[in-house]
Amino acid sequence: MSITVTTPTGAPPRTRLRGWWAVSSLTLALFAVVTTEILPIGLLTPIGAEFGVADGTAGLMMTMPGLLAAVAAPTVTLATARVDRRLMLCALVLLLAVANFLSAAATAYWLVLVARVLVGITIGGFWSIGAGLAGRLVRPASAGRATAVIFAAVPLGSVLGVPAGTLVGDLAGWRTVFAAMGLLSTGALTLLLLTLPALPPAEATRPSVLRALPRGTGTRYALLMTFLVVLAHFAAYTYVTPFLRQVTRADPGQITGYLLIYGAAGVAGNFIGGALVTRAPRLAFGAAAGTIAAATALLPVLGRTEAGALALLVVWGLGYGAVPVCSQTWFARAAPRTPEAASVLFTASFQATLAAGALIGGTVVDHTSLRAVMWCGAVTAGLVVLVAGAELRPPGR
Repeated sequence: MSITVTTPTGAPPRTRLRGWWAVSSLTLALFAVVTTEILPIGLLTPIGAEFGVADGTAGLMMTMPGLLAAVAAPTVTLATARVDRRLMLCALVLLLAVANFLSAAATAYWLVLVARVLVGITIGGFWSIGAGLAGRLVRPASAGRATAVIFAAVPLGSVLGVPAGTLVGDLAGWRTVFAAMGLLSTGALTLLLLTLPALPPAEATRPSVLRALPRGTGTRYALLMTFLVVLAHFAAYTYVTPFLRQVTRADPGQITGYLLIYGAAGVAGNFIGGALVTRAPRLAFGAAAGTIAAATALLPVLGRTEAGALALLVVWGLGYGAVPVCSQTWFARAAPRTPEAASVLFTASFQATLAAGALIGGTVVDHTSLRAVMWCGAVTAGLVVLVAGAELRPPGR
């Protein structure tokens, strides 16, 4: 028997089945967004070689989207505050498809960077609008589960996206990878058009609301934790492929397998973190950061062997898989009455720090070594463990 629910905004009733189809389509679209964002991690070396740029300079492919996403998150959300969210999500996925096809056809490195700017705009807008929509697509009792399903797109991007992209890049060239992502983005757009209901804005996000959010203790805590752990992760992980090639001496096929296993651990970490953060938020964040710190600290020592590198990537994946859902949950608990504004702040802080991490990591790599960037990540992640243990009041308590 079909069960119907009514959206909070008074939109037409929808079936429970259609709600979960919409969640699945949103997850696929977010998978395309996340995979496109982090795809260069597995392709830094061939792209850099074709255009004659160093690994650190090639790392701009990670820095540019993060910087633009941080700006686009509040800008796009505020500028389109009264536009149907379904229309906005579809427009952003269309922009993602254009960006991927542009990357595939680029004849110069600056064109790749232009495409990455478009990716950044997509990331900022899509995350801010889409991350908090689960409660409007399914029954309230299923909202938590739907949120976990949507956020599973983050580690799935590592499980399937980056390893598959790395493998296809080795077999058919990196341009083929971006062309395939353009086709996937087009498919995701089609599904969104077919399954998403009309989503008029529940409440227009105003600049005053965004300005007020960082004043709360819980929000500041979430900002600090997110800044440190994302900085630590992306300063190191952006350069994990060059590390595995040069230090572990792994061949391309092995690297693909390593990244696949890392991503599988990330999926497990996502659901473990999502279950733990609702009961013990500081413990969840601290444990995630602690595993990242341990993995990156030991990788320069034990990562010289294949077994050591693989084991530490599993630990790393478990830790980072929990980070996005923990961070989003903290922001949501800090601002329960303004979920879209909380998503904007989460997206902007996450992406700005991602860009900073990739940029700082590239500077460290170009001036020191790949081992040094791993140790820098370990020290920064260790600071998160200390902050998590500080006597700060968790949001919502």
